[in-house]
Amino acid sequence: MGRLGCRPRAGGRAALTDADGGAGDFLLRHTTLTHAAIVPEIQLHLATEITPIWQATEAWLTAQGIEPPFWAFAWPGSQALARMVLDRPALVAGRRVLDFAAGCGLAAIACAMAGAAAVEAAEIDPLAIAATRLNAEANGVTVLAETRDVVGDACRWDLILCGDVCYEAPMTGHILPWLRAMAAAGTEVWIADPGRAYLPREGMELVARMMVPTTLELEDTLERPVTVYRLGISGS
Repeated sequence: MGRLGCRPRAGGRAALTDADGGAGDFLLRHTTLTHAAIVPEIQLHLATEITPIWQATEAWLTAQGIEPPFWAFAWPGSQALARMVLDRPALVAGRRVLDFAAGCGLAAIACAMAGAAAVEAAEIDPLAIAATRLNAEANGVTVLAETRDVVGDACRWDLILCGDVCYEAPMTGHILPWLRAMAAAGTEVWIADPGRAYLPREGMELVARMMVPTTLELEDTLERPVTVYRLGISGS
């Protein structure tokens, strides 16, 4: 789960910090290098508790204009996508992939590790992009990432991954027509959803299901069933 946007990775830790206005240093101070519950192969800079990172980010965003720290957690949808890709690398090998609303970049990193030809991570939150770059660096892979909204861009991907994106009506209304247009143009679009309220009910083909452990700090249950769908070109 994240916001929207994406592209080129800075060459190293110092370059990333300079380019992102101190975001790299902020991330290193307020996260721990660990891994998501069902994706132990991938190292991620994540928050171990929600309250301290939320409070720290609120102070930082007062000066920087940054979104709340959705990037600091590995959300169920992204975990499911990453697990599926790592277990079935042929699904992405040799393909141009976009991790849309990428958050911490987990699904993007999994695609890069599985042999995708090129991987982009889309986010509108600069801290999420900085987190994706740091996480890609930690795993020795390249993910292209820049801070911007890619909705409305012409089709240039073979596969678009969307992890946990249908959590608000405005978000869904903004992205769904474009995602369906991408599907109509020949791009495969996967949506991994843990039961969010605004998931479209029409034009969704079941791809996979799995249970993903969660935390009561973020969810109302200790695990969520996540369903991965292939988005069709029609429906509502």
